[in-house]
Amino acid sequence: MTAILKKEIQSFFSSPVGYLVIGVFLTVCGLFLFVFSGTYNILDNGFADLSPFFNLAPWIFIFLIPAITMKSFSEEKKQGTMELLLTKPIGLWNLVWGKFLGAFLLVIITLLPSVLYVFTIYQLGDPVGNFDVGATLGSYFGLLLLASCYTAIGLFASSLSQSQITAFIIAVFLCFIGFFAFEGLAGYALFKDSAYGMEALGISYHYKSMSRGVVDTRNLIYFLSLVILFLTLTYFKIASNKNKT
Repeated sequence: MTAILKKEIQSFFSSPVGYLVIGVFLTVCGLFLFVFSGTYNILDNGFADLSPFFNLAPWIFIFLIPAITMKSFSEEKKQGTMELLLTKPIGLWNLVWGKFLGAFLLVIITLLPSVLYVFTIYQLGDPVGNFDVGATLGSYFGLLLLASCYTAIGLFASSLSQSQITAFIIAVFLCFIGFFAFEGLAGYALFKDSAYGMEALGISYHYKSMSRGVVDTRNLIYFLSLVILFLTLTYFKIASNKNKT
């Protein structure tokens, strides 16, 4: 599993794509948070708060994380190295978890420079350092859990096709549905009596709960269950491909 993880990291940074992904994330966040006027602009809000960043990040992650995971299995299939991986004595679960941890670590690396935003908010506070540390830490923790779900979904999408573009589109669609669809459906009168239950099925509900700075075991169980579900689906998809060869 460690060898797979190292391979994923090396392949990501061996091409300009890895640096491009990180650069795009930081550039887009910086423009929306400090340059473009609107609800996401921290300077326009008039108070030191990173909530605009945590509201914006799920939208960016919907495209960023599928871009990271799309080649996890698709490229192996296209290059014909998938069969070689399946013949090695590493085990399917080790292969899946190695790919997952590698991609998730890449997301964390991409997210690390955003600590500069925390320093900026710290300096903008009146007095300096006057900002909600608990909510910020809870939001970062929630963002990592959200990223883990998107990563698991992206891996599953990558196992479905040898085309990276197809894997990317499927992952974006599934992430979008998982985050926004249930909250949207809860707003319809048709689901009025079960609106709360419908909304609680979505990723958005649990992510927003974590962003308040409260670590609830129900949210942790939800995110971990979603990760395990999609990793299990990925495992069975790879296993079915192995049986066909």
